[in-house]
Amino acid sequence: MCLNHHVTEAFNAENANAFAERLIGTLNEGALCLMLSIGHRTGLFDAMARLPAASSESIAQAAGLNERYVREWLGAMVTGRVVHYQPEQKTYQLPAEHASVLSRAGGDNMAVFAQYIPVMGQVEDDIIACFHNGGGVPYDRYPRFHEVMAEDSGQTMLSSLLEHILPLEPTLIEKLRKGIRVLDVGCGRGKAINLLAREFPNSEFTGMDLSFDAVAYANDEAARHGLTNVLFEQRDVSDFDRTAEVEAYDLVVTFDAIHDQANPLLVLKGINRTLKADGVYLMQDIHSSSEVHNNLDHPVGTLLYTISTMHCMSVSLAQNGEGLGTMWGQEKATELLREAGFTQVEVYQLEHDFQNDYYLIRK
Repeated sequence: MCLNHHVTEAFNAENANAFAERLIGTLNEGALCLMLSIGHRTGLFDAMARLPAASSESIAQAAGLNERYVREWLGAMVTGRVVHYQPEQKTYQLPAEHASVLSRAGGDNMAVFAQYIPVMGQVEDDIIACFHNGGGVPYDRYPRFHEVMAEDSGQTMLSSLLEHILPLEPTLIEKLRKGIRVLDVGCGRGKAINLLAREFPNSEFTGMDLSFDAVAYANDEAARHGLTNVLFEQRDVSDFDRTAEVEAYDLVVTFDAIHDQANPLLVLKGINRTLKADGVYLMQDIHSSSEVHNNLDHPVGTLLYTISTMHCMSVSLAQNGEGLGTMWGQEKATELLREAGFTQVEVYQLEHDFQNDYYLIRK
């Protein structure tokens, strides 16, 4: 006779206390993210970056804000070790080193990414309902997501587009100068396409996105810059494998867009269909593995799985889609690209960009 013995690990009080202390730190850091987002959106970090040590009244005046709220916010910044405080003078100062990564004057503004926490928090009740009932949360429940994404991509992708990303294909810039047709699928607010349209007036650009608001913003920006070589259209590309114009584009780009689609494979098949025989497909997506254990050392792995749970996976499921999620990973991406009919897939990472992979793809 065989007996099943249930072996349980002995309770370790020291480990429990250490974990509890870690969670206290997590609560503080999560709260700090909310305050960082407020500091960014209100311009407080920008104002403090220009000021010497100053009183709460002077900081509020420089930012055009209510002093009482500014003073309480400064309390979070001081206890969060973001801002230095001199109790004798009652002055606050944002160190130059901190300003370099928290203000718009800096090269890499980390406060931009802090905005994802309150944006995701807006749909917590909706996501909990999905945990119970399945389904997803549609794009229109995220009023600021495209705005934050545009800021995010402006730092991580847009600033590198001309100097680092396009040169991954050595002939691409010269072709753009001479004049080719370019399509951006899932273009969002159209920042990338409008930049390219300004830089390469001989080429023609089209952007497609599911969001009416994003497309309206992109068209307005194109009009403000007087661009006549770019067109944005609101379009659901879930049938792109059947409806895409055949061999119409020399270059197709997608920036952090494929994993959000209801059916990524059909979109990729549509991109293959609309790409010319000698064309290039450039896909930027999140740097990750399809296997969770391979992401243990990912510098922002927890953040990305959170964004996936509360946005990327969910918006796909809201369309009765696959819900691949943000962390679909290189393995799954390469598998789907091959299944879509692409035969040449090269994956690159930029030295300064730990967040993204750049796929150079041909038929």
